[in-house]
Amino acid sequence: MLKHIFNKGSNSDKPTFLLLHGTGGTEQDLLPLAGMIDGEASVLSVRGNVSENGMPRFFRRLAEGVFDEEDLINRTKELHEFLDEAADQYGFDRNNIVAIGYSNGANIACSLLFHYQNSLKGAMLHHPMIPRRGIGLPDLSGVPIFIAAGSNDPICSPEESNELHTLLENAGAGVELHWDNYGHQLTRGEVEKSTEWYQKHYGENS
Repeated sequence: MLKHIFNKGSNSDKPTFLLLHGTGGTEQDLLPLAGMIDGEASVLSVRGNVSENGMPRFFRRLAEGVFDEEDLINRTKELHEFLDEAADQYGFDRNNIVAIGYSNGANIACSLLFHYQNSLKGAMLHHPMIPRRGIGLPDLSGVPIFIAAGSNDPICSPEESNELHTLLENAGAGVELHWDNYGHQLTRGEVEKSTEWYQKHYGENS
């Protein structure tokens, strides 16, 4: 089983947040972020089990921006199956998981969306890249997705962010793309926007 933290929320009707850190992060990294977005939601925070020079990641890469596709497919399947196991173990609704991912974590969350129709109820993707090209996506109708992108991001170009937006929309997802004039870092502004997006889709009055 993947190394993880599960914190049961005070409101079981709320989604369970799946937290997925960036390269070199741990399962502790995004806990404050989840608390800012919805302090009542349960949290399942996972540590990537691939090591790149001692830095945890969710899948291997061959170079900056070049993914090991076979490893990506296998690790995505492993994470998808882990969510089934964790839902059984902790008693949360498997069909009500919303991912919050940053960088490498956003990429594996995106890969779940690309490979499995009902793996996620929604996703907040901070600086994601396109996990794979040239494959048909499952029907993502009714899946809301928030993408935060930096117009000066040296790792993920604006063209790539726009292409990902199009791919997900063409699969039926409802996508909101938010731009900041920054690089690859996670900014307060994009977190505030993702919180607004979350309230719109999952808040009391949604």
